[in-house]
Amino acid sequence: MGKKVLIIEDEESIRGFIKINFQRNNFLVFEAASGEEGLKKVQEERPDLIILDITLPGMDGFKTCELLRNDFPNLGIIMLTARGEDMDKIMGLEYGADDYMVKPFNPLELIARANSLLRRMNHSEEKNSEQLSSGCFIIDTVSMKVYKNQQLLDLTPKEYLILKTFMENEEKAFSRDDLLNLVWNYEYFGDSKIVDVNIRRLREKIESVPSKPEYIETVWGVGYRWRKR
Repeated sequence: MGKKVLIIEDEESIRGFIKINFQRNNFLVFEAASGEEGLKKVQEERPDLIILDITLPGMDGFKTCELLRNDFPNLGIIMLTARGEDMDKIMGLEYGADDYMVKPFNPLELIARANSLLRRMNHSEEKNSEQLSSGCFIIDTVSMKVYKNQQLLDLTPKEYLILKTFMENEEKAFSRDDLLNLVWNYEYFGDSKIVDVNIRRLREKIESVPSKPEYIETVWGVGYRWRKR
């Protein structure tokens, strides 16, 4: 059986449309019509991926995303936003979403983004642990766990991949487009805000003073660089 996806969308027609396309691509699909129902389904079914609408009855998508991210840090989350609502996109990323799609969307693009996210999140079944290290940071690339000073960090899948990319390329400057290609792993039909938001969240988790970063440096006019210490 394929990967599990949970669709949290209150409009039955849209939910059914998304469901059919995922089923055609060998996903095992679960549905929820509200954030509250979605949280319960995640506990019961343990999906690999969530498709989460922002506008939901009762608890909205932002709060649902926040709760999901807190309880399931390795869960992939793609949020569905209204056309032209840039603030929705930014807030979705701030609350922990890995990606977003703007309604109306091409279902083939949604499937492509879902597959790309799952590939990047893939949990290796290798028996021997492999590690990356840089200063006080250690990444176990099999368990996808990151430690700073031997303390486990609570990172989202995208934050993990950004940090891994940096640590594999110490002192190399990456443009935002470089990071989109390396981390998001597809032709991204949006803008670079998604990179900046994820970098800001990552800094908040790894830097002692996020406003004065010691590790993820801003390279003005270019992008970002991991500073070897």
